[in-house]
Amino acid sequence: MKKILIIEDDQRIAQNIKRWLEEKNYEATIAFDGRIGLKLALSNEYDLILLDINLPEMNGYEVCKQIRIKNSQVPIIMLTAFGETEDKIEGFEAGADDYIAKPFDFREILARIQVFMKRSSNEVIAPQDILKVANLEVNIDTRSVNRNGQAIELTAKEFSLLVFLMKNKGKVISKAEISEQVWDVNFESGTNVIEVYINFLRKKIDKEFEVKLIHTKTGMGYVLKED
Repeated sequence: MKKILIIEDDQRIAQNIKRWLEEKNYEATIAFDGRIGLKLALSNEYDLILLDINLPEMNGYEVCKQIRIKNSQVPIIMLTAFGETEDKIEGFEAGADDYIAKPFDFREILARIQVFMKRSSNEVIAPQDILKVANLEVNIDTRSVNRNGQAIELTAKEFSLLVFLMKNKGKVISKAEISEQVWDVNFESGTNVIEVYINFLRKKIDKEFEVKLIHTKTGMGYVLKED
């Protein structure tokens, strides 16, 4: 039985999610504040974490950051009333994998959970699986990145985006493909989250180097290649 941690201070919402998940054969645990939620997340193994942002004791962004220091693998879905693009970017920067704005439909939560559960059950990563483009190297096993021997620190979402681009090196990837494969969602029209994350990567991957690897193809998307 898959184990899910719900960190949500609204008891009615938390209990409803717990009851609904248990009906779908998940084992669900609730924490009603951020500090307790963090303690549970770090002392137990969960298959997925549902995390509110506006929490007592410690907000969801900080909880997420602290979890990521110890655990880079567990999927974290943020559930929050804050639905602006800037809030989503902050959540992704903290290490969240997905983001659902309140009010939400329980069926949407289930669909997102199933995506992550399917991914984790199907993923088989070879030990020391290394991707290379020019002098950029990514070790998927250790989740480390370096260019020309210089270590580069990435957030969980930046790492996922870079791996996707590197696995498709030389191929122009559309925003729709990035949205589906990296975020598992279709962003609403007009959002600039993908552009923001491409810029994050450029600052970390390309800024200090003469040869640029991440390129924009106007009207088509992005490509990672050595020119």
